[in-house]
Amino acid sequence: MEILKSAWDFFQDEILGMRWLDFLIGSLLELCGLNVESRIVLSVRFFIYDTIKIMVLLGVLILVISYIQSFFPPEKTKKILGHFHGIWANIISALLGTVTPFCSCSSIPLFIGFSSAGLPLGATFSFLISSPMVDLGSLVLLMSIFGWKVAVLYVLLGLVIAVVGGTLIEKLHFENQVEVYIRNGHSIDILQEELHFKDRMKYAWEQVVSTAKKVVLYVLIGVGIGAVIHNWIPEDFIVKALGDNNPFGVVLSTLAGVPMYADIFGTIPIAEALLAKGALLGVVISFMMGVTTLSIPSMIMLRKAVKPKLLGLFIGICTIGIIVVGYFFNAIQYLII
Repeated sequence: MEILKSAWDFFQDEILGMRWLDFLIGSLLELCGLNVESRIVLSVRFFIYDTIKIMVLLGVLILVISYIQSFFPPEKTKKILGHFHGIWANIISALLGTVTPFCSCSSIPLFIGFSSAGLPLGATFSFLISSPMVDLGSLVLLMSIFGWKVAVLYVLLGLVIAVVGGTLIEKLHFENQVEVYIRNGHSIDILQEELHFKDRMKYAWEQVVSTAKKVVLYVLIGVGIGAVIHNWIPEDFIVKALGDNNPFGVVLSTLAGVPMYADIFGTIPIAEALLAKGALLGVVISFMMGVTTLSIPSMIMLRKAVKPKLLGLFIGICTIGIIVVGYFFNAIQYLII
């Protein structure tokens, strides 16, 4: 058992966490004659380390996930979802959302396509919630920062929000709240040739390059904010605003994430810095979920597909779900970290 634990700790710290890289960067900065204890140098070290770590993990994860995704083109996904009904349709939709694009703005076009194809409204919303909030990449990246218990719980609770939200929307029969041009749309199934390994790898690599170009700016911004929080904002301030003494920390962090637009890769360095400064785990998780699921740009795009009543219901379900998850993580923080 001790051997397995040591092997897992090595995998989490040195492979996923890339602690060797942090040590290497610190050593190089010291060799350059810099004071590695100064705030500026510590900020530079954090920025370089987190940027390289996230982009390397991002590249590997997208390559693997895109290869898996090549087996599920939109036409095939629609056919798979068409075989399920009721809550099972919501569960399968939420699970399929874990192997699709990494931000809500990328998921909305697929949501529109599924709605035009006549799939149940609840299933399409389960997909729309889970796709940006939960993916295979988030599981690995969260594991590299917070450990496997937090990562697994994050994914499971995100899927619960997606399934419950989709089921509730289905029960309310809000089909008339989808814009007419989408309800009257028709989906055309395109027959695809059988892809070989080389074709799938080419597709996966193209996704790596395309996604990296889209997210690199948000990663740099996120890491920059994280570096400032990590080394310049007093710990007492973070603890006072987002720690044990503020019962509304989860609500504030959820709302704070709404104006931002980023995927989980851009929010992780901010979350890492907040947690290190004393913010509660639930506050950090709520912030991440709020950014990835409820950003204003995403809501503007979604408004083009659904009417205000349904949009408001979607926002309400996600907000309540995120806040509940945040308080749950706060309650069990010291049992899982």
